[in-house]
Amino acid sequence: MCAACGVPTHDPQAAPVTGSAAPPRKFAALRNKDCRPYLIGTGLAMMADNIEHVITYWVLWEKFRSPALTGFQVISHWVPFLLFSLWFGALADRYDCRRVIQAAQVLFMAVSAAWGVLFLTDSLTVEWACVLLVLHGLAGSLWTPAEQLMLHDFVGPEELPSAVRLNATFRSLGILFGPVVGSALLLGLGPTWGIFANIVFYLPLTVFLFRTKFTGHTRDSAPRTRIGALESLRVLREVGSNRTLVSMIILAGLGSFFVGASIQSAMPTFANDLGAGSEGTAYGVLLFANGIGGVIGGILLEATNRVKPGVTAAVIATVIYGVSTLGFALTGSYLLAVVLLVVGGVANLASMSICQTVVQLQSPPDKRGRVLGVYGMSSGGLRAGSGFTVGVFGAFVGLHTSLAISSAALCVGTAAAGVHALRGRRAK
Repeated sequence: MCAACGVPTHDPQAAPVTGSAAPPRKFAALRNKDCRPYLIGTGLAMMADNIEHVITYWVLWEKFRSPALTGFQVISHWVPFLLFSLWFGALADRYDCRRVIQAAQVLFMAVSAAWGVLFLTDSLTVEWACVLLVLHGLAGSLWTPAEQLMLHDFVGPEELPSAVRLNATFRSLGILFGPVVGSALLLGLGPTWGIFANIVFYLPLTVFLFRTKFTGHTRDSAPRTRIGALESLRVLREVGSNRTLVSMIILAGLGSFFVGASIQSAMPTFANDLGAGSEGTAYGVLLFANGIGGVIGGILLEATNRVKPGVTAAVIATVIYGVSTLGFALTGSYLLAVVLLVVGGVANLASMSICQTVVQLQSPPDKRGRVLGVYGMSSGGLRAGSGFTVGVFGAFVGLHTSLAISSAALCVGTAAAGVHALRGRRAK
């Protein structure tokens, strides 16, 4: 059994351990002088990502009042993950991940600057908005596989669970503070200068990557050969032969497809039905409860260091996420709804970080980026599907019913994925 992830089928060459290895330190990634500024920079960049959403979505609604454009905002953000994650994972395998991430950050900054110019010259059109929304989504999907390879390179397999958890925690902090800072910039500087100011938050990560010696590949001895389109696609067949990898990728996809970002977009309806109204402090508490749960979950997991990344832990965390979301969909109590959202946030962070850690540890070093690309297709790209499973379906049966059914389907699918992994373990 692998001491790093608890998976009996784990390739020992992917994460070498010894019987005398010391247990991982608590908050190990934050103690790492190379990884610490990377985590902070990632949190700031994620905050900038969400600041841009706050400012641009407000301007687009004020100018065009288009429900179709509102739907395209979600599609353009997540569909690039579905279409391009595998190829961007191949780029991360082949090239210096520092430069791949910097390219993504430069694209983020260029998009923010372009929004600012269009606002300043009053020349914003629906066509330009669609182009910039797609480019923003492409930047996010380009960033993700290389980001994960850098985590592995900074800390190695022994402390990778800490790095993945803390990276997810800092991302959750960015998602939490993004709307707050974005609203402050919108009110204080206005949309034009607010979006220009947002560029500053991308700079710390971009600059740090010029200073670090880690490339995403310094710990790997496998040669980085040229990768064509067909070679990139072959990793799908290789992933399919590993039941543990398949199960982790399926778990991530189930959560994205059946729940995804649907709770946030549907929160005004739930808040109103719970008697909190669609605005004000009570609504704000509901809106950020999931994010707060993610932050709390990351801190608790690091502080206790009790949950070891493995199939069983991933399945349990995902089931808790599904059950808590099901309870939220059905409850009429505001207080219970807040508690369930926080619990769901904790469980969702645990599920994502465990799945991502196991995927990294199980992946062959020379194909890690492409395997993470497949994971990104599932965990990110399938989020667009929650607009159908909850949103479109909810138009016919009601949002409470559609979210409840989707959550129940998540629990059933999670159990099936767990059985699939268990059969693979027994087959060994």
